[in-house]
Order: sequence, then C-alpha cells, then structure tokens
Amino acid sequence: MFEETKWFSSPTGASLAYHYQPAAAPPRGIVVVSHGLAEHSKRYRDFARAMASNGFHVYVHDHRGHGETAAPDASIGRFARRDGARRVIEDVKAIRDMAVAAHPGLPVLLFGHSMGGLIALNAAIEYPGDFAALAVWNSNFNPGLAGRAAQAILLAERALKGSDVPSGLLPKLTFAAWGKSIPGHRTPFDWLSHDPAIVDAYIADPLCGFDASVSLWLDLFELTFRAPKLARRLPKDFPIHLVGGAEDPATNGGREILWLADRLKRLGFTDVSVKIWPATRHETLNTTVRAEASAELAEWTKRVLPVLAPAATE
Repeated sequence: MFEETKWFSSPTGASLAYHYQPAAAPPRGIVVVSHGLAEHSKRYRDFARAMASNGFHVYVHDHRGHGETAAPDASIGRFARRDGARRVIEDVKAIRDMAVAAHPGLPVLLFGHSMGGLIALNAAIEYPGDFAALAVWNSNFNPGLAGRAAQAILLAERALKGSDVPSGLLPKLTFAAWGKSIPGHRTPFDWLSHDPAIVDAYIADPLCGFDASVSLWLDLFELTFRAPKLARRLPKDFPIHLVGGAEDPATNGGREILWLADRLKRLGFTDVSVKIWPATRHETLNTTVRAEASAELAEWTKRVLPVLAPAATE
C-alpha cells in the first residue's frame, strides 16, 4: 500500500502527493505525519509500517515545495509565493480531514519531525479540536537571538534578490554548520544519522538535500517563533510527546527539546512526555534506536488515544 503514490486536492490549490499504510491490526487511531525540510514522505515507509502493525492507519504527504506535491505557486524549495506558513498548515488540515472521512470515529495523532514538528505544533494550535494528541520530534522552537539575526539576513536577501531563490547564507548556517560539527564526519550529512546507509541514501536521493528558498526559510521562522507564544490555546490536558537526540546539532544536543517541554509545562500542560535518546543524531526514525523509538511512541499513543475518543469500528 505505502509504495503507491496517491494525490489529493487541497483547498489551498496544491495537489498533495501522499502515501497510506492501512492498520495491520484492529484499528485504534490515525497517524498523520508531517515530514522534515528537504526530504519527502517515502522516507517514512518503515515508520508507517511500524505504527500500522500497532493498529494505526498512517498518512504521510509531501509538503508544498517537496517531493511529488505540485502547486502553481510552490516550486521545489518553496511553500508558496505568499502566506506559505498558513498554506502548509491548511494542507495538513486537508489530509487530516480526508483521513477522518475514510476512517470515521478514529482519533488522530499528528506527528512531526524537525520542520514537520514546527508545522505540526502550529496546525494543532490552529485546529485544537481536530487532533487528539501531538508528537514533535527533533524540532527547534528556541533559536533565540541567532534566529532573529537569521530573519534579518533573510529579509535583506529578499530585498536584494527576491524570495523565490535559494538563500545564500542559511544553508551555511544550518545544514553545512551541522555537518561540520560531527567529529570525523564522513559526509556533510552525517549529522542526520549514525547509519551510513541512511546518509548515503539521502545524498543519492534527488528529492533530498536541496537548498530552501528565502521565502521558505522566512515561513519556517514564522512557524518557529509563533507556536510557543500561542501554545496556550491548546487544552491543558492535550497529550504531547517530545523526542530529541543527544547528538543532534539541529536541536543543540536535544536541549531545545527540553526547552520546549519546560515551556509547555510552565504553561500548565499536564501530559507532556519527553525523551532524549543517547548517541542519537537528528533523524531519530532513521538511526540505531529507530525500532525502540517507534515502539515507545506506539505504546504512548495507545495510552493517550483511547481516553480521548470512543472506540471506533470500521
């Protein structure tokens, strides 16, 4: 099932490419996956199968400017000509609604990795009644003054050369810097995983590793700074599962995951779980602990979803 690419027309005008893995056990919920920057939905096949084996229907779509998704205002590396942050959130909502229509009565977990976590938290905030739980993995919501400086750089780049071209500086400050931070790195992308096969497959994939546009970077910073301020809109008993890697340079060794957990608890959230996996880099789902991490998420999801929605039949 997951190997077949399907398309869904979003109200935003995008033709969303997506992959679906049906539950391999009696269905107890739906997982909607939001992938990371400069990658695509097909990389989540093993994760989808792991969650399906635990009774979850899994939907993974390509965001605007990624993978096989097509939109008139979103070439590769760009969400949209304008309002990109809003449009990518609306696409997540559209996939969620499609999944619920196909499996009525089942609660929905929204899962996001890295950039996908930024999108997922914002989507949950925008539509708090549409998701039963949220998992945010390997996302940095605390870029601080460096993030504000990056925004200023991006605004200068937009003024000089426009917004629909790759940023000249942000890739050097992010992907390139993270690659150089790995001692004895074999490739510039060793920061993703300890597994050389995963890294080599990413490098060889023509749909991975591209440079994001100035506008996409600006959209990402909008999502990053917006969500912690507006998280209080969510119900305080809303279950949130946070995961990071102790060797992930994109989240400061997992410390920004701990920052988000502390921020949410200070806002009064009562069901926040957090795990920083030791000896793990950026892609928790594509490294040595992937089986354990997926199993732990499945057990957490089983715990939180049944108390949030009635048992469903199909």
